[in-house]
Amino acid sequence: MGWRASVGATVTTVVVLFGGYLVADAYDVVPGMLTTAPAPTPAAPFPSAPAATTGPAPERSLPDLPDDSPRPAVAAVRGLVTDLAEDERLGKRVSVFVADGVTGETLGSAAPDRTMVPASTQKLFTAVAALTGPGGDVTLPTTVVLDGDAHLVLVGGGDMMLAAGTGDPDAVNGRAGLADLADQVAGQVRVTGRDTVTLSVDDTLFSGPAVPPTVPAADVKDGYTAPVAALAVDVARTTDEEYAPREKDPALAAARTFAEALEKEGVTVSGQVSRSPAPTSAREIGRVESAPLRDIVGDLLRRSDNTVTEVVGRVVAIDAGLPGTGEDAVRAVMAQVEELGVDMEGARLVDLSGLGRGSRATARQLGDVLALAVDPERPELRDVADGLAVAGLNGTLHNRYPQGNPGRGYVTGKTGSLPNVTGLAGTVVTADDRMLVFVTIADKVPDGGAYGARVIFDRFAGDLADCGCR
Repeated sequence: MGWRASVGATVTTVVVLFGGYLVADAYDVVPGMLTTAPAPTPAAPFPSAPAATTGPAPERSLPDLPDDSPRPAVAAVRGLVTDLAEDERLGKRVSVFVADGVTGETLGSAAPDRTMVPASTQKLFTAVAALTGPGGDVTLPTTVVLDGDAHLVLVGGGDMMLAAGTGDPDAVNGRAGLADLADQVAGQVRVTGRDTVTLSVDDTLFSGPAVPPTVPAADVKDGYTAPVAALAVDVARTTDEEYAPREKDPALAAARTFAEALEKEGVTVSGQVSRSPAPTSAREIGRVESAPLRDIVGDLLRRSDNTVTEVVGRVVAIDAGLPGTGEDAVRAVMAQVEELGVDMEGARLVDLSGLGRGSRATARQLGDVLALAVDPERPELRDVADGLAVAGLNGTLHNRYPQGNPGRGYVTGKTGSLPNVTGLAGTVVTADDRMLVFVTIADKVPDGGAYGARVIFDRFAGDLADCGCR
């Protein structure tokens, strides 16, 4: 796959509000070429404006961080780190890592090389692997092929974020729509003079267990993840809630939704929807594409989507020439991260989302990944930094960092939560406009202390943001 990553935008000191992109398709809906109306009068020439002048070139309203912003004093940062690591409310196992985002110099740390339970902070590994392996421009296709005269095969290409209806060009979840695909296919079927077809689904892109064996069954039941499949509608949710029950067979459920969309287009699906691989001789007659991988990565980081993370990891594996299993996905992601120069000695990943029990990684390893994401020399990774949740604004940090916490709007992060585990890994811009990367993990939080641990970590990051520290 010759995929290429695009250059991401420089991380700024304030929250960037991204505008939407309007995408319109023009169709000729005029019924016929003849008319009895008189020919229109030719348009008058475009008027000239002698006094008009070219306006000034647009300027960036959000400038880059200054190159000469002062670095915090090491002693001051170390003091903040020591106080955090010794906070008994966090339990007996706390790991902290703070580094200068400009030079990479470690400014403060506590047990940074101790292997810890990373929880969802480990999604950072999959994020950077996706943007250096397959690349940010990659999209995941969902296609339909015609086998013979009247047999359709819906072929999954890894998009579990399909819309049941029409796709939304400004969305990540729901960029590609099954109704759009049905419209394309119905037009092709009608050309053959038929209005009845049979339908099967090809979901052979991925293989192996659909849910990592290390994920507790209760987490699947409660909707924290879905079985990984080559295609699904709305990540296989059965309701609109974030942690809704999931379809047990996401691919087959999506195929049935597609059959309903065909019926609305006047094409009847005869018999039951089956499962079968698409013949190589079949002809493609419809295609929709997911959002680019860079947007998917940003979305999975902000919302901490466990299922989509596992899907992206399998895409990384297939790009590396490996089978699309969960084990191969872990292997491929680890290899990509090591290729970037991160020393992964001691790390052990049992899945990619962090939901499984048994993963271990160090705060330094996560911090080194973040340092790569903000490195101007690695622009292809900038979408990882840009995709982190912003304190007090969006994603898993939208309801944290209340008014009064100086980190509000200046901290970005990937959260991590499991029973007795709390983590936060991200970036912070100091009062002197210096960017730092930080990682905080406590994996023996006393029972009932999860909320308090999050508050403590948020205050720590806020203290870094408030730090002139010279």
